[in-house]
Amino acid sequence: MRLHHVQVACPAGGEDEARRFYGDGLGMVEVEKPDDLKSRGGAWFRTEGAEIHVGVESPFAPARKAHPALVLDSVTELESMADRLQGLGFEVDWSQRHTFPGHQRFHTYDGHGNRVEVLA
Repeated sequence: MRLHHVQVACPAGGEDEARRFYGDGLGMVEVEKPDDLKSRGGAWFRTEGAEIHVGVESPFAPARKAHPALVLDSVTELESMADRLQGLGFEVDWSQRHTFPGHQRFHTYDGHGNRVEVLA
């Protein structure tokens, strides 16, 4: 068994902010949704080994505890991504940097308040 994707939510009209975070910030590539799902809104993003689907939810409430966790190959990549996210105005929290055995990590929040963990 393997994981195909993780879905997070955004409010109606939140696709551009999702693109800014998942595309510009995390460096994921937006992939086209199947024709029969396009009318629902949202956006899908992919990178090697990970796919995140951002779906429109009403009423919307951000996931503050549940979260996807993405793994990078090096601490250098981790720090570079954190810098890029901060440069785009996203919060990066290093307070638990050394609390996950064998990894360094930070937590961040997409433009809608959904928690995302990034590790190396």
